[in-house]
Amino acid sequence: MKNPEINAEQANAIVRPEAKGKFLVVGDKKFYVKGVTYGTFRPSDEAGQFPNADMVRRDFRSMTESGINAIRTYTVPPMWLLDIASEYSLYVMVGLPWEQHIAFLDEPGLAGDIERRVREGVQQCAGNPAVLCYVIGNEIPASIVRWHGARRIEGFLRRLYRAVKSLVPDALVTYVNFPTTEYLRLPFLDFCCFNVYLERREQLEQYLAQLQNLAGDRPLVMAEMGLDSRRNGEIRQAEVLDWQIRNVFEAGCAGIFLFSWTDEWYRGGFEIEDWDFGLTRRNREPKPALTAVRSAFSELPFRAEVAWPRISVVVCSHNGSRTIRDTLRGLADLDYPDYEVIVVDDGSTDATAKIAAEHDVCLIRTENQGLSAARNVGLEAATGSIVAYIDDDAYPDRHWLQYLAWTFLTTPYVGVGGPNIPPANDGPIAECVARAPGGPLHVMISAREAEHIPGCNCAFRRECLQAMGGFDASFRVAGDDVDLCWRLLERGWKLGFQPAAMVWHHRRNSVRAYWKQQKGYGKAEALLERKWPAKYNAAGHLTWNGRIYGRGVPQPLGRWRIYQGTWGSALFQRLYEPAPGIAAWLPVMPEWYLVMMALSVVMALGALWPPLWYAALPLAIAALTPMVYVFKAAAHEFDERMRWPYRLLTVGLYLLQPLARLVGRVNHGLTPWRPRGEGAWVFPRPRTIQLWSEEWHSSGEWLGGLERALCGQGAVVNRGSDFDRWDLEIRGGLLGRIRTRMAVEEHGAGKQFLRCRSWPVFSFAGLGVVALFAALATGAALDHAGLAAALLAVFGLLPAGWLLEGCGGAQAYLERGLQRIAEQNKAMRIAKEAFPELQQAAEAAKATSSGAA
Repeated sequence: MKNPEINAEQANAIVRPEAKGKFLVVGDKKFYVKGVTYGTFRPSDEAGQFPNADMVRRDFRSMTESGINAIRTYTVPPMWLLDIASEYSLYVMVGLPWEQHIAFLDEPGLAGDIERRVREGVQQCAGNPAVLCYVIGNEIPASIVRWHGARRIEGFLRRLYRAVKSLVPDALVTYVNFPTTEYLRLPFLDFCCFNVYLERREQLEQYLAQLQNLAGDRPLVMAEMGLDSRRNGEIRQAEVLDWQIRNVFEAGCAGIFLFSWTDEWYRGGFEIEDWDFGLTRRNREPKPALTAVRSAFSELPFRAEVAWPRISVVVCSHNGSRTIRDTLRGLADLDYPDYEVIVVDDGSTDATAKIAAEHDVCLIRTENQGLSAARNVGLEAATGSIVAYIDDDAYPDRHWLQYLAWTFLTTPYVGVGGPNIPPANDGPIAECVARAPGGPLHVMISAREAEHIPGCNCAFRRECLQAMGGFDASFRVAGDDVDLCWRLLERGWKLGFQPAAMVWHHRRNSVRAYWKQQKGYGKAEALLERKWPAKYNAAGHLTWNGRIYGRGVPQPLGRWRIYQGTWGSALFQRLYEPAPGIAAWLPVMPEWYLVMMALSVVMALGALWPPLWYAALPLAIAALTPMVYVFKAAAHEFDERMRWPYRLLTVGLYLLQPLARLVGRVNHGLTPWRPRGEGAWVFPRPRTIQLWSEEWHSSGEWLGGLERALCGQGAVVNRGSDFDRWDLEIRGGLLGRIRTRMAVEEHGAGKQFLRCRSWPVFSFAGLGVVALFAALATGAALDHAGLAAALLAVFGLLPAGWLLEGCGGAQAYLERGLQRIAEQNKAMRIAKEAFPELQQAAEAAKATSSGAA
């Protein structure tokens, strides 16, 4: 029977499940989905596509007794079934079926008919409190997605999503995907669902980590997972389901639906009798799998007998009274057996210390020395084998420490981080800031291994942190977490990421506070560049080895490709985006504002020489290009219910953030034209430097020693690739660098003669700018615009000077590096013609050659 039109007031009175961060909640309690699929069954006149009411009651009673709290149906259940589910405290994932196995977008009128039937299905059960969520599609075949194209499928699913939300705005809506169409981008869904059948534990662990990265800050639910007992045996089925369930929850998933409750299965007009995926047989007799499932579901998210390590939680605060109370309340409510909380009050002048004293914490008060120093104070006071850090404007999920500790117990990682998610009730401006770039993000090298974990949510093995000397105290506000991660990786250790170890992190709630924060990050980047120059490119932009995850990540323009396999045959079809070069990122880099400023100055000179007014065209292009980038990235972050004024504010923050970073960088010396080489300079020209050594070393040892000597001076050095005719490249600035090649002559008795040839390499872009200004200056001079010609000539001399300065500074680095390895290896820098022993060796070689002839 159909439910009448929903009364809005009645619908809003229902306590509906919600998606909060990485989990589902009902009211104020976390809800782990422990479900089974139910159906499809042979249709009957009495019960439709389900068993009769008596059988449903027996099934639901057995489910409840086995610890199951949710079922998944593939068709819209009748109201009486939902009522029975409610009696037994079972939630129902409602499937909204339609013709997804055909090319539905090619059939006239079919798309509208599908939407109409989806609406009817929602209307049929929308007022019932047993509804967990609505499924707007299940495994659209890869060939159909390939036929229509991913973008059209994504657009149609968004259309169905909006149709459901228009009827029940607070209902959860999802789409059940599977590995063959993993690449579908569906950021509008309330949570992510996948059907996954992997029977090897290591493969499942890896793939769950991959899916968590795709899910981002949303919950991830396994909508189908199981094993056929007919082919594998009932004992094997029980064993596999046990570890599958535990792996799913240990990986931070919000739930699982096992396929299926019973072996009874009807599809396509036939009883399916060659597969037995059920936890019970067709007559509802339980299999061993049901006992295994009951045991696994009773111990979530982890086994009861885990020997949890002691953890010290450190909270550092400077005038954090506005938010630290929430932090300490959240820490007091943690579900973890052995932990301590250490609050380091870093010279606060507000009520921070008073608030901390009201809680069961170890309070340490210090003079204001900065965030890194405060974190080191907490490290010294820690008694746990693991030290976890959380900021004073964040508060943890109840199982935060369990997920962190489990990752340490099961991996060799020395540091583990988790997501930091903005709370939903911080206000519209904070929400816009959360969607804007510049927030604390994590960088992943692989599905589970990280290059960087944010300091607001991170934990480390105490002995490893102490071995590194803790945090670098020169970073007072930001950047210390990046520096520590790089130092740990440099030592050969590894960092991990646990997607379920989440904290709620308040974002800035005003544009002014956001501007100040981003300026501070610009300063931190300048400090990091001085310490890690090789991590930055010539323009001063940080280059990561891994991929950045999180909100507000600028998306470079460019094409992406889907790995589909020959004829679409790949079982795991994934989205691949080539790593963008510096040119792809330029319009969203702070330095792009300098490009626009330079064009504006050139255009202003049009008052002296009118042809320069044409600079308005490249200026317009330079101004519009970042707008295209910004709208592309910001649109990806827009929520369906986000009002237009706040969408425009988000776009504005995307434009504001690079400017704030630029101000912070420039104020602290991180500019594209920053000099390198400590003031030393050698005129850049091709030259050969020669060394005589009485001690033998391989060419690799000589080059390795030279590389170390260069890096020891702070030079940025790149090695030549397998196809390059040069060995080392030394970067001297934005527009100039030096390349070098070495040859080693053997002269017997371990004596060697080294030739090191170097030559300058000028940036084509820099030479182009010099040539352009030279041409403009010449044109202005010919038009008798003397002042404009002089100014244009000066503007052309600036990049020319940077070219020479960069190459000359790099040459100076090379000279000092060669001098250092000569001193270390007791070698002499000489001219070959001035060394008699070499002349004698050459004459002897010549005589030997003549005699052989």
